[in-house]
Amino acid sequence: MGQLADTVLAQGGRVTGVMPEKLVEKEVAHPGLSRLHVVSSMHERKSLMADLAEGFIALPGGFGTLDETFEIVTWAQLGYHNKPCGLLNISGFFNELLAFLKTATKQRFLKEQHLRMLMVSPEPKMLLDRFESYQAPVVDKWIKAD
Repeated sequence: MGQLADTVLAQGGRVTGVMPEKLVEKEVAHPGLSRLHVVSSMHERKSLMADLAEGFIALPGGFGTLDETFEIVTWAQLGYHNKPCGLLNISGFFNELLAFLKTATKQRFLKEQHLRMLMVSPEPKMLLDRFESYQAPVVDKWIKAD
């Protein structure tokens, strides 16, 4: 995250950070951020990030990245927001995860419309271009009994 922040700042962009107090105590918060919000918990962090963001892009990462990605896509699926969500699939990093999600769709754990809510591209510009034209689907989340 620091490398990304440094790159954005070097190009004249603004970077807003949201960090729980406990992590601020353990880590050195990036000194050059345009704005740093210190919150009490990870739950509060995710909620504030969701409020501040215009869209969500996950880069290759670990459990934290996956947790935040799936939570924000779930919120979109439930209609809590209609912002675009995507994976920047650098060097095919997310290929196996995408294969798993396709399997979950085939086995009817996910609806195809919901899977399509998660846009994927190996190129940042392509992903951002898709974000520009994103329209949240209107799909019932729950399967209704006949």
